[in-house]
Amino acid sequence: MKIKLHPTFSLFTAALVMGLVMGIFEPEGFSFTEVLTMITSGFGSTLGSMGIPIMLGAILAMGVQDTGAAKSIANFFIKLFRGKNLELAPALTAYIVSIPVFGDITTILTSNIANVLSKRKHISMGKMAAFTQTGLNLTHAMVPPTPGILAVSVLLSADLGLVIGWGILISIIAFILTWLLLRKWTDKEWIEPLPEVVAEIEETSSNDVKDILIPGKDVPGTFPAFLTILIPVVLIAGSSFINMAVAEDAPIRVWTAIFGDKVVALSLGVIYTMFLALFHKFAVRKSNQDVTGKDPANFREVVLDSWIARGLSVALPALLITGMGGAFATVIKAAPAINDLAGLIENSGVPGLLIPFLIGAIMFTAVGSMTTGGMTAAGVVGPMMGVLGLTPVSTVLAIGAGTMIFNHVNNSGFWVISKFFNLNLKQGLKYITVPDFVAGVICFIMICAASAVGIF
Repeated sequence: MKIKLHPTFSLFTAALVMGLVMGIFEPEGFSFTEVLTMITSGFGSTLGSMGIPIMLGAILAMGVQDTGAAKSIANFFIKLFRGKNLELAPALTAYIVSIPVFGDITTILTSNIANVLSKRKHISMGKMAAFTQTGLNLTHAMVPPTPGILAVSVLLSADLGLVIGWGILISIIAFILTWLLLRKWTDKEWIEPLPEVVAEIEETSSNDVKDILIPGKDVPGTFPAFLTILIPVVLIAGSSFINMAVAEDAPIRVWTAIFGDKVVALSLGVIYTMFLALFHKFAVRKSNQDVTGKDPANFREVVLDSWIARGLSVALPALLITGMGGAFATVIKAAPAINDLAGLIENSGVPGLLIPFLIGAIMFTAVGSMTTGGMTAAGVVGPMMGVLGLTPVSTVLAIGAGTMIFNHVNNSGFWVISKFFNLNLKQGLKYITVPDFVAGVICFIMICAASAVGIF
């Protein structure tokens, strides 16, 4: 932050220095070439899993913008909330979508709504980011079938239905309380929405819903507009729920494996949006011309070339930073001290539910992955549950709350949210790390209270 170094190379430098320090002071040290190998493998593996979805999501975002779907979606939420507290629109969308859908995809899908409403009603992107990512991460940490909390539930033999039910109840209360506590605080700093997303959107100061509604010529209806987001969401979510409900050898799993894949689902969303563009050529041409200054004679050039070029330009910084965040996390995970941290907490004498909560928090802080942090905590706490008098459901939820506590620079999702919500590093720490911390603590307090009265 002091020397204004780009986040990609800040993460690279931190990973390199940490690897070299471990090479000098750790008994199982690493050579210079081994550190570079870890960095490159972490960078590559992160992009291998996230690269194509981020690119497809960014292309989809251009289509949502040009067709006017973003305007229709924003208008729906303006009517729903009667023009007030519009930061809740993308936040509650993210809360629901993130239950079955990969967190970074949810960020991409909801960022358009956040940017449009930010510009229309002059709501800081800091406020939009704070509550959108809090809603997203609460269900990501607390509600199966998100992979991390699902794996923890299985490892600790917790009743999945109870975890889902209590996870939803606790997380929605935590979201509401976090919003009530921080909504005024998030108003103190103005952060612009992404210019390329809100090129055609005008600001209004009126509180009348009719005045706040975003005007647009040749824009799609509400349902066709929502399908641009619902197609990938429903396909991915449906796959998750079907796989939970049917046997492993059920024939339908062949189809869910195909259409529930994030790349296939997002590709179908992009294809649908391209067909939608054919019915709204005027809006698409005007939006593309406003953004690029060009109006190709052949309409296909707008959809098949301009959308992709613009999407890739938006996705590139997120791709590079996300990949390097994965590289940094890979180096941290290789540190022998990671396992020692869990051992220290286990032997510290900390009572009851604090142990799974703290181990989940420390592991997430160290490795930047809710899944890795949660599963590590489950492995440590599992053998101690009987001695500590912990039930499986309370232990699983405490671990989930712990993995909310310190979301920072070694989590790839931190950078995806920062880029799509136009936050710099300092603003990311302010509007991502702090709200998550508050929400995690509120969740843990409710878990302790419910456990104390014997609810679970």
